[in-house]
Formats: sequence, C-alpha cells, structure tokens
Amino acid sequence: MDTSVVFTEAYYFFTVAIMWLLHVGFMTYEAGVSRRKNIMSTAMKNIMTIAVVTPTFYYVGWYVYFCMQEGLKFTGDATGNGNAGEGAFYCGDQYGLPWDGTAGPNLGDNITGVFWAAFVLFSWTTGSIMSGAVLERIRISAYLWLTALMGGIVWVVAAAWGWSYGGWLVTHFGYHDFAASGVVHGVAGIFALGVLFNLGPRIGRYDANGGTRAFKPHNLHLTLMGLMIIFTAFYAFYAACLAITADTTPGWANIYFNPATLSAITYTITMGFAGGFAGGYIFAKGDPFWTISGGLAGVVAVSAGADIYSPNLVLILAFFSAGLAYHVGNWIEQKARVDDAVGAVSVHGVMGFWGVMLVGIFASGYPTGPNGVTTTILGQAVGAAAIFALSFVTGYGASWILKQFNLLRVPPEVEVEGLDMAEFETDFYPEFGRAAEPIVHADGSEGSAEETLRAELAANR
Repeated sequence: MDTSVVFTEAYYFFTVAIMWLLHVGFMTYEAGVSRRKNIMSTAMKNIMTIAVVTPTFYYVGWYVYFCMQEGLKFTGDATGNGNAGEGAFYCGDQYGLPWDGTAGPNLGDNITGVFWAAFVLFSWTTGSIMSGAVLERIRISAYLWLTALMGGIVWVVAAAWGWSYGGWLVTHFGYHDFAASGVVHGVAGIFALGVLFNLGPRIGRYDANGGTRAFKPHNLHLTLMGLMIIFTAFYAFYAACLAITADTTPGWANIYFNPATLSAITYTITMGFAGGFAGGYIFAKGDPFWTISGGLAGVVAVSAGADIYSPNLVLILAFFSAGLAYHVGNWIEQKARVDDAVGAVSVHGVMGFWGVMLVGIFASGYPTGPNGVTTTILGQAVGAAAIFALSFVTGYGASWILKQFNLLRVPPEVEVEGLDMAEFETDFYPEFGRAAEPIVHADGSEGSAEETLRAELAANR
C-alpha cells in the first residue's frame, strides 16, 4: 500500500483522537460554570450530544455536505489556476449515503472513515458550544433535538456552502474560512442566540428595575481548567482542517485546495492564544473568566485566516478581538438582557463572523478555491450574511416550535430545585448538606448525620 495513504489515514485518526479533548474540556468548563444543583445534568448534556449528533450526521449530514456542493473538480495547479472539471459530487451520487460502500469497513478505502470522523468531531463542537449558553433551564430532551438539528444538519449546510472547494460561496464569491470561524463557531453561537430568545433568562437573573444578578460559577478553577483542555485540542482541530494531497506543494492544502502548512497554523494558534489572553486580561481588568475567554475569542477571530496570516498580525488581531468579545458579551448580558451563561454568543458567534470579515479586510485578493476566484470584502460579507441567517432562523424557528408545545424549558419549580434532582432524583454532592443527611443505623433506627458525627467524635476521645 502507498505509504502516503497510510500516513493520511493515521494523520486524521490521531487528530480525531486528540479532538476528543474538546468535549472533555467543554464538559469540565460547563460543569464549573453551573451551580451545584445542575452539575450532573450539564455533564450529561455533553455526553448525550455525542449520542444524538453522531447518527444524525452519519445518516443525513455527511450526504448533505456533498449533495449541496456545486460539484467542481480541481484540474489545475497548486496556485489555484485551473479549470472546473466534471462534477465531483452531486445529489444523484451515492457517495455519503449510509449504504454507500465508502460508509463502512471497505478495505479498499483508507480515508473516508477517518475524514468522516473529523467532521463528526466538528459537529459535536457546535452542540457543545450551544450547551453552555442554555445552561440550567433547558429540558435535556429539547436540547438533544436542537443539537441534533444543528450538529447533524445546519452547520453541515453552512460547511457545504463555504467550507468546501465546491460550495457556492467559494466558487462565486471567493469565501475564505480556513479553520471555521464562521461555519463552526459562528453557526453555533448564532443558532444559540436564536434559541436563547425563546428560552428566556434563568429565574432571578434580571430584576424589574434593569438590574442584573451575577450567577457565579460554582467552581471557577474547574471552568478555567476546562478551557485549557479545549485549547490543547484546538491544535488538533486546526490540523484536521488541512488536506494532504499530491496536487499541491508542499503536499498540504486547506479545505479549498490552496497550499497551507502545519507550520503556518502552529504560528497562528499559538500567537492567537497569547494575544487573546493579553487582551482579555487588560480589557477585563484581570477578571479570570474573561482573561481565559479572551484567549478563545482571539483564536476564533483569527481562525478564518489562520493559514495565511502573519504571526505579527495574529497577535494584534487576537488582542483587540478579545477586548471586543468582552464588551459585546457584557452588552448582551446587561443591556440586551440575553442570559448567555458562558458568553458563547459573543465568543463564538460574534467573534466567528468578525473573523470572517477580518479575512476580507486583511487578505483581500487571496485566491480561494480551484477556479481562481479571489477573496474580497464583499464576498466575505455575503458569506457571513448567508450563514448568519441560516443559523439564526433555524435556531429561533426550531426552539419556537418546541416552546409552543411547552417542550423547551423546564417548569419553574424544577429550575428552582435544580435539574439534577428532577432528572436523577438524587443530590450528587450530599457532603454539602451532610448535617441534614439521614443515617440508617445497624438496628434499623434513623438519625441525622450531625448526631452520628458527634457520637463518633465522642467515642474517639
């Protein structure tokens, strides 16, 4: 077997394995943000995201991705000069369907499964981004329906439009979004915004006089650790956005089959985190949550042009993007009174589309795609508008339907008591209330934990 095929298979396999840390991080991060009474339900949402998005993408999304492309096949050289050949994919093809020969253990196909899995991990990421925004009041069943829709279908449509060399945004407008500022982060954040409009704020979040009550994370250190785990996995996320091909020099390409390298994206992501942390720290005056969220905002903002930006430019863009995310996040929370529990709308949604526009500003004229179309501010704006509309309308519409049937939000008494008790009928952290915890003695009699502790202390003196 050709060693290049083996290398490609191994490459994507290990990016997928490392990207699992994204979801370890999201679960840890969101559990830290939640109040104690909602920790387990928050964690379970992230686990069940995998359970519902994976089959949705397998049976529907993978085919949609190829079906919605215009079917261009690259026949030119590595600089983007070439002709559109015969259609590579179209809706009449079987490729991408679950019963197609590539969608299983085909011994002659070493690539499709691992490349499919990379897309699945991107799909999970969109769901986990929304999960944080809607913490502590959404029904788990409603969340699963919504995350299956977004993770399995909606973001896939956006990817087919602008994250493929045959997408209409690419072939007609030169849309460039290398590491998915818009088609992953932007989609998830703005879809979540549409859901939040129907879901409403947590009880007690806002008062009638315009005041905002801060719901502090129950464990800020856990939240920060979760984000650091996410940042580790970002390197694999970026790496999975590269294609390995013999048609380009030096053998690596972006999703549009323009030359790109691991070295370039390593510079970008590392400088992006550094600039984002610095910007978050300065603009938020040292606030720990926004310092580390600034790192994420900075990287999201430079992701669209991560394959072509200078490290010097990345540092500057990430720094000021972190400040922009901080101010937009506070405006959304305090002025617009949209209760986004983790700032996902600002950090992912707004920064995602801001990143798309930055490419038009700083990389206008760069060739995108096999037919030689170049990137422009207008093309980036058209792409941002189309993907924004797709995301918001589907998020708002789907959640509005669930709301009409009273299926979107938990009842007020459940929210006050906590979702963990309602969903699982148990307190997963009873040591916090140990003094009131009932104890059953060996003789069958009952007593309180406080009485038992006092008796144990007396016996040991």
